[in-house]
Amino acid sequence: MARLEFALWDAVGGYSQKEEVMADVYAQHIRLAQEIEQAGWHSYFVIEHQNSPVGRITAPSVYLTAVARATSVLRIGAMMWQLPFYHPIRLAQEIAMLDHLSRGRVEFGTGIGVHEHEFIRWGMDFYQRAAIAGEVMEIVKRAWTAEEVTFEGKYFKFDEALPQPKPFQQPHPPIWAAVHSEAAIEFAARNNYHVAQNLDTDEVVAHKFDLYRQTWRECGHPGPMPRVFLMRQVHVAETDEQAHEEARRFIASREGGAVPVGGGPIERTRIGWGTNPRGMGRDGERPHDKERGEAIFKAAQDYEFNIESGLALVGSPETVIRRLEQGQKRIGYNIFCCNHEIGQMPPDLVANSIRLFGKEVVPAFR
Repeated sequence: MARLEFALWDAVGGYSQKEEVMADVYAQHIRLAQEIEQAGWHSYFVIEHQNSPVGRITAPSVYLTAVARATSVLRIGAMMWQLPFYHPIRLAQEIAMLDHLSRGRVEFGTGIGVHEHEFIRWGMDFYQRAAIAGEVMEIVKRAWTAEEVTFEGKYFKFDEALPQPKPFQQPHPPIWAAVHSEAAIEFAARNNYHVAQNLDTDEVVAHKFDLYRQTWRECGHPGPMPRVFLMRQVHVAETDEQAHEEARRFIASREGGAVPVGGGPIERTRIGWGTNPRGMGRDGERPHDKERGEAIFKAAQDYEFNIESGLALVGSPETVIRRLEQGQKRIGYNIFCCNHEIGQMPPDLVANSIRLFGKEVVPAFR
């Protein structure tokens, strides 16, 4: 069996009730990070959201510093830090400090964001986000590798900035690109970044990762090839029947499912999801985004579609191991990231799923 590393994607109380004290929620999830470290998981990831009902991680570096100090070998990161929202020198310094405080365990996941309303609420141009992120990334890398940063771009200007400290990992932490479009995938390959995906079906992901590997080879980068990361909803129970019975109530469920794009509390605000109810402004009409949006819409309605398309991995430990082997051969990922907190699934079911995965599935791929 080929070696496979496992990551946990943690919503960190994304569906917590308003009356819950976030200090308690954060403490609970830091304990979860300690538990998966003891069970042999490779890494632990959160995601940044601003202006969001599930946005409990609005400052990833702050939260991950607490995780770093409570663990010793678990690799940590955000998938992703939303680059357009950052002052690039301060971001470079924050990540470098986190890298030292964790003694070199940071995985730097980068992305530009997809929800238009998050940008509107901060007075930012949603359609400039890729260009802004490009400058941010260029400056961050310079800050990590050069003694001074002098830069004049469209969005940022620095005259002999002196960023400190440099990262613990040399020349810098691993850089991940969280990508969807083919243009973004080719960008990641040209820059020799590790690549991550989550929302497309297995068939589409396989095609996109093949494109990434082909483009990477054509660029003539010195090896080894960067890593490939796939995140999926995962639910494990003692038997297949029990796992499906439990998961069905929260996957493709109006009552217990995730907050829907275009709905939920954001829809009831004055700005809503922005200029388009699908949440991506006019970008939602681009062919690849439209195709992915249609798949997400179908997934929200049809439980079996989630299982058959690979968007959700549900079953006993034995079934999950078998499907991971099949997916690894078909798609070629070497880090599989599990989202066990599916919609509003009760904490006891989530905890049992994580426990079974760590006890039965993780050791099978060592």
